[in-house]
Amino acid sequence: MNRFAQWLPDRVDTRIRVFAWLSFAVQTIIIGTGGAVRLTGSGLGCPTWPTCTADSLVPTEELSYHSLIEFGNRMMTGVVGIVALVLFVLVWRIRRERRDLFTLAFIVGAGVVAQAIVGGITVWTGLNPFIVGFHYVSSLLLVCVCAAFIVRMDAIAGPRELAVPGWYAGLTHATTAVLALTIVFGILTTGAGPHSGDAAAGRNGFEAELLEHVHAWPGYALLALTVALVVGAWRLRLPTLRWTIVLLAAELVQIAIGLYQARNGLPPLAVGVHMVLAALTAAAMTVVVLRLKRTAPADRPVEASVGA
Repeated sequence: MNRFAQWLPDRVDTRIRVFAWLSFAVQTIIIGTGGAVRLTGSGLGCPTWPTCTADSLVPTEELSYHSLIEFGNRMMTGVVGIVALVLFVLVWRIRRERRDLFTLAFIVGAGVVAQAIVGGITVWTGLNPFIVGFHYVSSLLLVCVCAAFIVRMDAIAGPRELAVPGWYAGLTHATTAVLALTIVFGILTTGAGPHSGDAAAGRNGFEAELLEHVHAWPGYALLALTVALVVGAWRLRLPTLRWTIVLLAAELVQIAIGLYQARNGLPPLAVGVHMVLAALTAAAMTVVVLRLKRTAPADRPVEASVGA
C-alpha cells in the first residue's frame, strides 16, 4: 500500500491531465449514446434495470437491435465510472493541497453513481419525459464539472480575485442564467416532441410547436449577450476573450442546427448533435465564468482577495 501511495501523483502531472480529459470526453460521449437510445426509440430496449431482462443481465436473442443500443449505453456508464474512479484515486495524494480538484473529482464520481440510479428510475417509470429531462440535465452538469476540473488543474492554488470589471462579471452571470433557461426550454421542447425514446412512452403534455418558439427567444437573447461579452473582452483585453469567442461560435452553430431541425421535421441526427452541442456550449460557459477570476498575488492580504 505504501508503494502504491508513493506512486500516486504529488502534483498535477500527465496522468491527472490525461484522465481529466478522458473524463470530459466520456461524459460528453455518453450524452451522445443516451441521445442515440432516445432518438432510435430504444429507451425500453432493455425493459428492466439493472438487468436487461428479468432473467438476463445482457440482451437475449429474442430482443431487437434496440436492446443492443440501450445495453451499449448502459455499458458506457461503466466506462464513465471507471474513468471517474481513476481520476479520483489519482488526486487522492494531493487532496489537501488541491482541495478544489479533489472536490470536483468526488462530484464527478458521485454524479456517475447517481446518474446510473436515475437511469434505472427512467426505465422503471416507462421513460417519464420529466425524468428523462432531468437525466440529461445531470449529464450536462457533469460535463461542466469536468470542464471546471480541466481549467482548475492549471491554476495556482490560493485565494482568488476578480480579473475583470464588476459589471462584466455581472453580465457573464446573467448570460449563464439565460443559457440555463434556454437549455430548460429546449428539454421541455424535446419532451413534447416526437422523440420519446419508445412508441409507448408518454409526452409532457406541452404544445411542441409553441415551445419551439419559446425556446428560441432566450436563445437569441443569449446570442446578443455573448456578443456583448466578446466585444467587452476584446475592448478591455480581458482573459475571457478566447473562450467567449468559442462560446459565440458554439451558439451560432446551435442556432443553425436548431433552425434546420425545426424546418425539416426534427431529423434524429440533427437533434442528437443539438443535444451534445448544448452540453459543450454549457462547458464553454463554465470556462468563461472560471476565467473571471485569477489567483491573487502572494503578497496581497487574504481578506482583499476573498472579497474581490
